[in-house]
Amino acid sequence: MQWSYRLISGLLFVASVIGMSFALYLEHVQGLEPCPLCVFQRIGLIGLGLISLLACLHNPASNVMKRIYAFLASVSILWSVGVAARHVWLQNLPPDKVPSCGPGLDYWVETLPLKSVFQQVLTGSGECAKVDWTFLGQSLPVWSGVFFAVLAVVSLWQLCRRYPA
Repeated sequence: MQWSYRLISGLLFVASVIGMSFALYLEHVQGLEPCPLCVFQRIGLIGLGLISLLACLHNPASNVMKRIYAFLASVSILWSVGVAARHVWLQNLPPDKVPSCGPGLDYWVETLPLKSVFQQVLTGSGECAKVDWTFLGQSLPVWSGVFFAVLAVVSLWQLCRRYPA
């Protein structure tokens, strides 16, 4: 069976909607407030979803355009993989090495330049090291990282595969 470009783009979009739906369920139904690193992971997932939706709707005939969409989608979800890996690393630090909690993301966005906000968030804080939710003994950033890695593999496959002429 030949997996069409449109089908894979549509599946990536659906997967990102499912991922965001679960994140919003945990936030609004279960009451888990997202830390700054969680918010940044969501940004990459939303980026993948939007790019995949555009690719699915556009369904470009040109291999160059297919690769551009796939490249942008891959970069977006690889961002989430990297942030999730950083989050897992922070959660596994010894308690005395965990950075102190700082002001919330809302405060940083209102008072700091965007570059400084990125630096502050990616440095992490004590709130990002706290484990609020687990499944099968693993924290949410671990499961998010696995989910993002699967989506990244599919996106990279979409980027590197051969398309019929």
